Amino acid sequence: MSTPSKPPSASAPAAAARAGAPTQASAIPPAVVAEHAERSAPSAVAARLVPYGFARSGQILVAHQHADSFEVWISERTNDAALAEVARNFGALSVVRVPPDELAQAINQAYARQDGSAAQVVGEVEGEVDLSRLMQDIPEVEDLLESEDDAPIIRMINALLTQAAREQASDIHIEPFETSSVVRFRVDGTLRDVVRPKKALHGALISRIKIMAQLDIAEKRLPQDGRITLRVGGRPVDVRVSTLPTGHGERAVLRLLEKDASRLNLEALGMAPDTLVKFDKLIGKPHGIVLVTGPTGSGKTTTLYASMSRLETATTNIMTVEDPIEYDLSGIGQTQVNERIGMTFARALRSILRQDPDVIMIGEIRDLETAQIAVQASLTGHLVLATLHTNDAASAVTRLTDMGVEPYLLASSLLGVLAQRLVRRLCPVCREERVEEDGSVRWHPVGCDKCGQSGYAGRRGVYELLLIDDEIRTLVHRNASDAEILASGRAQGMRTLREDSDRWLASGLTSLEEVIRVTGGA
Repeated sequence: MSTPSKPPSASAPAAAARAGAPTQASAIPPAVVAEHAERSAPSAVAARLVPYGFARSGQILVAHQHADSFEVWISERTNDAALAEVARNFGALSVVRVPPDELAQAINQAYARQDGSAAQVVGEVEGEVDLSRLMQDIPEVEDLLESEDDAPIIRMINALLTQAAREQASDIHIEPFETSSVVRFRVDGTLRDVVRPKKALHGALISRIKIMAQLDIAEKRLPQDGRITLRVGGRPVDVRVSTLPTGHGERAVLRLLEKDASRLNLEALGMAPDTLVKFDKLIGKPHGIVLVTGPTGSGKTTTLYASMSRLETATTNIMTVEDPIEYDLSGIGQTQVNERIGMTFARALRSILRQDPDVIMIGEIRDLETAQIAVQASLTGHLVLATLHTNDAASAVTRLTDMGVEPYLLASSLLGVLAQRLVRRLCPVCREERVEEDGSVRWHPVGCDKCGQSGYAGRRGVYELLLIDDEIRTLVHRNASDAEILASGRAQGMRTLREDSDRWLASGLTSLEEVIRVTGGA
């Protein structure tokens, strides 16, 4: 088998031309060149026998390594000197001519696959990272793959991921503007600037992220979605990647999801003791529907995972339908929705019902079909846990009836609704106690190095638990309004989100400004 004595360098085309290298015709006999032959996807391993810069500038791709030759793809734009250099280094070649655009795309995809493995490792960066200084050290290239040395960009992305994990950020935003680019972290529900890269680096940062997420780096006109599985500081982290074209380039948002759910438990969520007892009893029922509601980022999924951890035993079959699977739970069957191939929530639920489940968790009730299957499942002996996007517990009932669920079926199946929000905790290092004009004492945020000058560190939950008793069941059956259901719930002793947050205000854990921001003061 012929193998190159050394891979050609990135300067090979120019060097070969200066040395008077043979042209394409003299380097490769025309009879050897197959015009648009049948071909399989190029091998990333074979492609990497030459540097990307050489392949791209020369428009040549080492596509496959065979027993006695190398299959090389060229186009009408291929540099003659580059082909001669490959022939000199690799020996026997089987040359295939392909359309120029197809070759350019194949080159990008072949080199992207090498770096876009399913499981990647981001090493822990020791100590604090000066991201601004690190950014200054990166050469100004618009595209990562135009650089012979992509290590600075790799270090930058690794440092961003490591710092985001260390700060427990839920999202990383990389956004282009007219004259600059900005990287922001969402920590405790709030975005803050982290670093402002030079605009010339933005394309390279996006390209590196696309490579890691196995996206098409050549496609910059359409949104793309992907995922990266990493180990950051020894912890498994799943990163969901979304790119979107804008007027000033592509922006990317990376959502970080820790895969380890072993620490999830109901006691750690911060429910008031009486609410915890009632909710624990609720999810212990043999059948019926329990809903958890709130806006995106309010901790609904965490509550459901903690509930399933509580219910998981050797005698219970728990199955989930999720988009995406956010945590890996031992002993629980988890199914991923994939609407591109027709694997919707509704279709997955129908299949799960044939798997003899005791408990079913639905990541989100998005449509009438899913809601109807959930109701029917609860009426046939299954406990159904699900999330819904509503502002409070009472409006979850009317949301389902507005979708088209029959009120009499909902009244028979619904056990309770838990609405929730997350309030930021005041930083214990810098929080400040003040006497207000009315004589009351309240704690306020200040800001220090420990909390990134935000005045807050961490979050705690506030909850509103509506139990469906006979009176509320009657209201649901006659399609009563949100206000009527809320009034009945409060008469039974339910605390609203605003009222539940008073316990955190009294203990100095959060501020009045934060409570009003999260609950709207209701």
